[in-house]
Amino acid sequence: MADPASYRPAPGTIPTGPGVYRFSDADHRVIYVGKAINLRQRLNSYFADPAALHFRTQTMVRTAAQVEWTLVRNELEALQLEYTWIKQFDPRFNIKYRDDKSYPWVAVTWSDEFPRILVGRGAKRKQNRYFGPYAQAWAIRDTIDSLLRVFPMRSCTQGVFNNARSVGRPCLLGYIGKCAAPCVGRIDAVEHRELVEDVCDFLAGRTRHLVRELESEMLAAAQAEEFERAAVLRDRLTALRQASEKNAIVLADGTDADVVALATDPLEVAVQVFHVRDGRIRGERGWVAERDDGDEGELLEQFLFQLYAENDHDIPPLVLLPSPPASGVVLAQLLSEQRGAKVELRVPQRGEKAALLQTAARNAAEVLAVHKLRRSSDLSVRNQALEELQEALELPEVPLRIECYDISHTQGSEVVASMVVFEDGLARKSEYRRFVIRTVEGSNDVAAMQEVISRRFRRLVDERANMAAATDTEGPMLVDPETGVPRRFAYAPSLVVVDGGAPQVAAAARAMAEVGFTDVALCGLAKRLEEVWLPDQEFPLILPRSSEGLYLLQRVRDEAHRFAITHHRGRRSAAMVESVLDQVPGLGELRRKAVLAHFGSLRKLRKASVDDIAQVAGIGPKTAEAIVAVLAEQSAEPAVNLATGEVIED
Repeated sequence: MADPASYRPAPGTIPTGPGVYRFSDADHRVIYVGKAINLRQRLNSYFADPAALHFRTQTMVRTAAQVEWTLVRNELEALQLEYTWIKQFDPRFNIKYRDDKSYPWVAVTWSDEFPRILVGRGAKRKQNRYFGPYAQAWAIRDTIDSLLRVFPMRSCTQGVFNNARSVGRPCLLGYIGKCAAPCVGRIDAVEHRELVEDVCDFLAGRTRHLVRELESEMLAAAQAEEFERAAVLRDRLTALRQASEKNAIVLADGTDADVVALATDPLEVAVQVFHVRDGRIRGERGWVAERDDGDEGELLEQFLFQLYAENDHDIPPLVLLPSPPASGVVLAQLLSEQRGAKVELRVPQRGEKAALLQTAARNAAEVLAVHKLRRSSDLSVRNQALEELQEALELPEVPLRIECYDISHTQGSEVVASMVVFEDGLARKSEYRRFVIRTVEGSNDVAAMQEVISRRFRRLVDERANMAAATDTEGPMLVDPETGVPRRFAYAPSLVVVDGGAPQVAAAARAMAEVGFTDVALCGLAKRLEEVWLPDQEFPLILPRSSEGLYLLQRVRDEAHRFAITHHRGRRSAAMVESVLDQVPGLGELRRKAVLAHFGSLRKLRKASVDDIAQVAGIGPKTAEAIVAVLAEQSAEPAVNLATGEVIED
């Protein structure tokens, strides 16, 4: 790889105006294209300290052998030129959103004399009209089956069509009314083209005029006493309505829009798109890509580039986004020029559009979770991650058992900790443990971490000693001889991971040393820069962003955080119930615990009626009425944000 200093432009030679730059390798292949409002400021950032760059960017600048730029007059021209060059050169270091799965589309062979309709996947042909993509092939096939009863256009292959034409007899679809049989001359090319146009209108979401036309034709036939034709039109109208109802209305105003949502982690980004036409979701699609240094606005801009580069003809008038893209107004202007009409980029704040965006965001999170699950379930990838950790942390052996600890609280109240266990790179949930911090008051995460590590390893020492004494064996027994169940804390971890930086790692090291465990590997993972901290080290260890070892540490840390938050929320909810029940006159401790055990949370207790509460053992109708009265009195008071002290408005 080349040294970036070998091709760095001389100081002062890079202009300060807007422009587009491209990095090329030794073979003059363009490997990255970018734009900048200030070329000098942006390009100088690539030649700064390599350690400060994203791993993907580091690799790019070391792969490149030269950098060139082109000045433009304004940001719009920069965006247009960047868009053109990305399509032309397909640079390999620009983010490429790849499909997490294959999505079916519907095609109409528009250039044929008698166009046909088909469902397929993969590459597209320019002379066809495409609709979708759709979530499931079976659903769109079912819709087309209903649609052909209304508009019986051709759906057979060219071989079947030619054979029917040669023998002068239509195929089965012609006999059952699902094809107008242009192969035998029942309708000519012009009449068949009208059916095709109606099908395309339906697939594009323009269904209202189709319904009105069928209704008017049916009424006209009935008035002319052509009852057989009216019955046929009635059946077609019913089939059309059934096909239309397969997609629920999500936007009552009948808007045509694309809804784009992101889900990110430090290494990857997932994107979910809903294609809404005539107020209904006509298609959806999910992508996953590796992240770079860009923020959410830059990720959105890059994604919209790729999305509409492939679908120039299908840019809707409205694109709903979770946040403004990097070049919001200019990007909207560029898309408007492509579409030939105005395109609005909007960030909805309330209402049905905001709700639809939230649904898309949940789907994006699911796409990312499924992608991570597939990655973590790959045996070779897990082995690679464990080997990378062994090498990076200089461990004597592969860390087959990893334990991770996290602290959770709300402003120092209800302080809890979690311990999660990963064995062979997979979560072992039966080994998870929860801790209630006993000796630490307030928001002291370091002291809380020291307590939980100390308790865990003291329990390990005690259980090993007890098992060894009970069985008169030289070493500790890891399994209870009576039940065959592994002892709760009998296994020593190969690696202990704490959520935090140098202070948390130092506290964990002190706790382990006090108990006598100095041979267990220890590290901490800090959230801000994903740095790996080791005991007694002044500076953190920086693992490459593409490292499978770092990815495994992140999964372990995130799981510990999730488990701790769940425990904390449960205890906080129980504490809230107890605080409410304390205000009920004549309700003692035992009966308070009975109510808490029965309902579990304040929300469920609020929803309960007097009769429901009276069913709890020891709670009579009068006491139940007193509880309901206290709850009603409390709910009348304004809610307050515990973190800020501000009143929460409904």
